[in-house]
Amino acid sequence: MVVLEKKLKSLFLDGSERSVKAKKNIAAMILIKGGSVLIGFLLVPLTLHYVSSETYGVWLTVSSMVAWFSFFDIGINNGLKNKLTEALAHDDIPLAKKYVSTTYALLTMIFVPLMVVLLGVAPMLDWYSVLHLQQEVVEGLLASVCIIITYFCINFILSTVNIVLLADQRPAYASLLAFLQQLLSLGVIYILTLTTKGSLINLCLALCACPIVVVVFFNLLLFKTRYRSIAPAFSDIDFKTAPALFRLGVQFFIIQVAGVIQYQMTNFLIIHYFGAAEVTEYNIAYKYFNVPYMLWIIILTPVWAAVTDAIAKQDFRWVAGAVKKYILLLGVFVAGSVLMLALSEPLYRLWVGSSVSVPFSISLWVMILNIAMMYGSVFVHVLNGAGILKVQTLACVVSPVVFLLSCYLFIRLGWGVKSILIASVVANFNGLILAPVQCWSLLRRHGDGR
Repeated sequence: MVVLEKKLKSLFLDGSERSVKAKKNIAAMILIKGGSVLIGFLLVPLTLHYVSSETYGVWLTVSSMVAWFSFFDIGINNGLKNKLTEALAHDDIPLAKKYVSTTYALLTMIFVPLMVVLLGVAPMLDWYSVLHLQQEVVEGLLASVCIIITYFCINFILSTVNIVLLADQRPAYASLLAFLQQLLSLGVIYILTLTTKGSLINLCLALCACPIVVVVFFNLLLFKTRYRSIAPAFSDIDFKTAPALFRLGVQFFIIQVAGVIQYQMTNFLIIHYFGAAEVTEYNIAYKYFNVPYMLWIIILTPVWAAVTDAIAKQDFRWVAGAVKKYILLLGVFVAGSVLMLALSEPLYRLWVGSSVSVPFSISLWVMILNIAMMYGSVFVHVLNGAGILKVQTLACVVSPVVFLLSCYLFIRLGWGVKSILIASVVANFNGLILAPVQCWSLLRRHGDGR
């Protein structure tokens, strides 16, 4: 027991201050995200018990469609993550406070008018035609769309507190926020199943209002306590700092647009070409294989801010060592994903019963896509942390075109829902090829890529 205790202390306390902080956050995030994964799994059968498979598919599609408008932040939050990390690394609290205050101001100036415009335009559209749905199958579609729009715009502004936590290399706290949001939503949906009839409107209220309550609480708590010194204030809004945020932000904006087209459009393309029930099938496979991907992102999340800190201090040896360790660890995740694929059919039945049947081909390609994203994310996180975005930005101008053309071709060939997943893998050429080459080139240039 004493030997085990010493090994655990050595595991978490040995290494540089940056590494120790990262390892502590990873351990905390694994526990918190483990709870989030469990809640996410419980939410699916509970929601399918409350509403039909088609209605659940509509929620998934509409919420992902509204998320397309995330590109209106023009990459400001990602710009904030890098610039705030740099300011904190140099202990420049006044500048950090200006960055935070200005970011909240800019996002409010963007997303409040956007919310008003979207709420004004929404009633003018025939949403049933857009989604190829019949009104008698899903009721209250317009009201649900308006609820989701309101939630998304308000949440996007308030979720800046997550960026502050990530910039301060405390991703575990950001994970705790998401965990509490899911937990509250689970509780409310459970109450709805006992007290009301299945309704898309009620489902949207539960899944939108609960996260807002939690993120408001976190903003008030953290900016009154831990981050009091950099809390947003009108007096500290300084639009002269905006160019620093936009400089990286514009490049992140292009990357975000590519991400929206390649990943957030998946549900829309499936419901448009194949139907709402197929959206549910895909999302069950996605949530299932998202378990290793989520664990991977937990382990990888501290890297972005840590790399920014390391490069600010010219510690390229630490960066190279971190990349090599992650690549070795990826082999374990690939093996785990393959095992999950082999066990997928009985585990799906255990999880959601016989109400939904997921084709093996969908499971296979969701797994391949997740493995491709895990591999590329190592190099992309390093380059993002270093603020080296030119190649990635250019790739993201091309990749949406590659994705949409591939979707069109594969659907015409009759490959079904997996067409969209295969197209996503093909369009991920930056993560699979360009980012690794660029990352190793950067490290070799500084003598640490051997």
